[in-house]
Amino acid sequence: MLALQKTRPGAGVEFRVLDEPAPPPAGEVLIRVHCAGICGTDLHIAEWTPGYEAMESAMPVTLGHELSGHIEKVGPDLDESLIGTRVTVRPSITCGQCAACLADDDDNCTGRKGIGIGRNGAFAALVSVPHANCHKLPDSLAMDVAALTEPMTVCAEAVATAEIRACQTVLVIGPGFIGQGIAVLAREKGARVVVVGRDDEPRLAALRTIGFEHLIDTRDTTLEQAVAPLAPFDAIIEAAGVPALVNATLPFLKKRGLFTIVGIHPRPAEIDLTRLVRMHQQIRGSYRAPAENWDDVIAFLDAHQEMMRALISHRLPLGDALLGFKAAHDRTASKVILQIEGQP
Repeated sequence: MLALQKTRPGAGVEFRVLDEPAPPPAGEVLIRVHCAGICGTDLHIAEWTPGYEAMESAMPVTLGHELSGHIEKVGPDLDESLIGTRVTVRPSITCGQCAACLADDDDNCTGRKGIGIGRNGAFAALVSVPHANCHKLPDSLAMDVAALTEPMTVCAEAVATAEIRACQTVLVIGPGFIGQGIAVLAREKGARVVVVGRDDEPRLAALRTIGFEHLIDTRDTTLEQAVAPLAPFDAIIEAAGVPALVNATLPFLKKRGLFTIVGIHPRPAEIDLTRLVRMHQQIRGSYRAPAENWDDVIAFLDAHQEMMRALISHRLPLGDALLGFKAAHDRTASKVILQIEGQP
């Protein structure tokens, strides 16, 4: 089967032809992948930005962790009635052996492996995953929209971390898919949402099509000129991964406001800590969502399929994945979905 892999440290990814996976071991299922999304993590891995050195030991490894598909085979300890079940998959696999896991504190597992990072992922026709990481999909949910589940759980966690509430004014920095999803879920909470980007018209246009009005591209203006008239913000959520934007936007956060970081940054950010202290502001980090929140996100996607499908800008076969990587890198893509097997 064709697979898109990271084969060595350094820039680049490559296609390889692999044997199909062996029958799944105990506790695991073999998923036939229908759709898989390209995300910022995949771009970071392809470009080999700092922070992914730990995956060298897994190379060559198939990328891809945002997926939908159906169970094709089950491990020897699992019921064969699971075959055919439509699922999406939590990509973070806990070790079950560290002190945190043994204390039933999976969220603090120190031995995690990520699907598509530390073990083979979904940019291939078949992928083996723990059944415990699978979430059943409703029959009404299309597979292309279902592949948005994992990134939307990241967005939901960010909105929860930022404590977004009705009638707040929220600034979202970065209109990539994570920023878009945060904007959607913040609006769902009843907040007034402002989204800012730079040279990001295709992605801002996607938000415009689903009813967002306060969309700012700083290509032709300064950040201060763009956001000052709308400030102060009750919350700011950074999803751009640009360190300089943290300190640049903190002055627009209200007293006791929350600044939440979601973007992955290539270097440290310099922050005016004295101002932060005097304004009683907080900076929080947000990453993965707990397992118990996944089914709520699936239900949201099922109820808002037309809106969420409007944010998928590119649908490509696996063989054209590198075109999808380029579109995501160039920011001409809102969201790239690879259609690998079956019908979405």
